[in-house]
Amino acid sequence: MQLDERPETEEVVLVDADNRQTGTAGKMAAHRDGALHRAFSVIIWNSAGEVLLQRRALGKYHSGGLWTNACCGHPRPNEDVGRAAVRRLGEEMGFTCPLEEFGTITYRAELDQGLVEHEYVHVFRGTYDGEMALNPDEVCEVRWMTPEALLAAFDETPEIFTAWFVKYMRAGWPLDRPLATF
Repeated sequence: MQLDERPETEEVVLVDADNRQTGTAGKMAAHRDGALHRAFSVIIWNSAGEVLLQRRALGKYHSGGLWTNACCGHPRPNEDVGRAAVRRLGEEMGFTCPLEEFGTITYRAELDQGLVEHEYVHVFRGTYDGEMALNPDEVCEVRWMTPEALLAAFDETPEIFTAWFVKYMRAGWPLDRPLATF
């Protein structure tokens, strides 16, 4: 699936600590400057109680090759964050499903390539059991993991996970299963 925008041209929504919009900026500029901006993350479960992880494509502009939640991204200016989460799930993973928002987190993390993630993140979760059509520009591998296996992998090698996923693990979010919707 072809993405509409690239990191060089995409705009993000700048926010204050209370998630009130303060303006917009280019995505790369916001990440170079460490500007606080709105984002979302999606955590997907299957009916067997496993969490979907993706390994970011090696060519990503940051955090390439690291494991993380099903998808993440930024709403475009004037785009509803929930609709943006569904859109991005389709773009990256090649499927969509009903999502529910269940929390927010604000974090700042130094990344590779001299970039900084400083995000006010809306975290969504959903349940999905079907086929995927992975976008190879975004994802190089996926894996379903039980909560126990995920905790063991995280305890043993936290460095293989993205900075934001480390924050989610510490908050217990990937282990907080959604209500059954099937």
